[in-house]
Amino acid sequence: MSRSKGFNCAAAVRGLIPWVLIANIMLVLYCLTATSPVIISPTQEEMCRLSMEQTSPNVLNEISNSKQKCSPKVNIMFMKTHKTASSTILNILFRFGEKHQLKFALPDRRNDFCYPQPFLCSQVKDYRPGKCFNIVCNHMRFNYEEVTKLLPSDAVYITILRDPVDLFESAFHYYHRAVPFTWRIRGENKLTEFLNNPKAFYSPEAFNSFYLKNLLFFDFGLDNNLEVNDPHVMEGIRYLSKRFQLVLIAEYFEESLILLKDLLCWSMEDILYFKLNARRTSCVSRLDSEMRTKALQWNWADWKLYEHFNVTFWERVKAYGRQRMEQEVNELRRRNAEMSANCIEGGYAVEAQKIKDTHFQPWQPIGEKSIMGYNLRKDIDPKSSTICAKMLTPEIQYLSELGVNLWVTRLWGWLKDSIL
Repeated sequence: MSRSKGFNCAAAVRGLIPWVLIANIMLVLYCLTATSPVIISPTQEEMCRLSMEQTSPNVLNEISNSKQKCSPKVNIMFMKTHKTASSTILNILFRFGEKHQLKFALPDRRNDFCYPQPFLCSQVKDYRPGKCFNIVCNHMRFNYEEVTKLLPSDAVYITILRDPVDLFESAFHYYHRAVPFTWRIRGENKLTEFLNNPKAFYSPEAFNSFYLKNLLFFDFGLDNNLEVNDPHVMEGIRYLSKRFQLVLIAEYFEESLILLKDLLCWSMEDILYFKLNARRTSCVSRLDSEMRTKALQWNWADWKLYEHFNVTFWERVKAYGRQRMEQEVNELRRRNAEMSANCIEGGYAVEAQKIKDTHFQPWQPIGEKSIMGYNLRKDIDPKSSTICAKMLTPEIQYLSELGVNLWVTRLWGWLKDSIL
């Protein structure tokens, strides 16, 4: 009996070796890509604003619609949060910016701004003090003071939130294999085991632990380990309320896009989309009411954040006009359905194994292929081929097209897919 236990223990240790190696390799990569802050004087910041103000009118003249009473906004900060349908928003911004030759502040060597480190201007590809950009939209840990150095003073700040229970379920499924502290969880339903005793499998100091508690608060640069009823939670929410002009809600994605279109003075064509980076349904864990309550308690700061901005969201919908909103949503659905029929083989997403062109293959979590993607129609109208391909292109491939050398991301992808 003891010999059998010894074999099981040895097997368990051998199984952990690849994970330990990966964790250490990732730590080394984070160190290699760490950057030092670049100090920008007020004079340099002013030059940046003046430079962009001088060039923006030409851009606006190119894309303004004479029928509109407003001018399209081109200076945008999108705070890309995790597991919130933000990849779909990212694709919309990439297409708009590329179409109108706007300046992106892009990451260097990887697909994020050295996340989970707080954002610094020096993490931007080809950055130099005084240089200014139109759009910032890749994953970062939000640092308002640094972001403002990149953008004109009239930049619009937007972000997106998701129900914290669903977000937590998605983040746990996607990231738990990258959090060594969770490797001790036994049983098939690891999410339930975690929620029944989260403190047994969580430590604020543990590697990648931020993925499993108040991930939204962490993304926004706030303390994700605040306890229930801590007054700093509301302080953080008030802080973000002053920074963001529009907070989208993932559960009401189409309504969110209509509000975004209205705020930015864009056209319906600008916000057409295909749902990117979505999991197949069979991989989604269905939590009962007891587990949902535990997930809310564990992610209480995120819940208060979502609760606050869900209220402000519907206030904006009411101000926009519910009947008008319904008409616009129906038109968006109609236009999206047309694009789907024109662009997508079969008209729907397929599992990763069935994606024929690697260019449209989305990034997958460690140890499985649960993220779905699309196949481009072969008999597509040549006039539509470019826009269809752009709408189907995942983040990593699109960043490469925009000129980012993603050697760190690709090395991590190779390790992830080869070792596991």
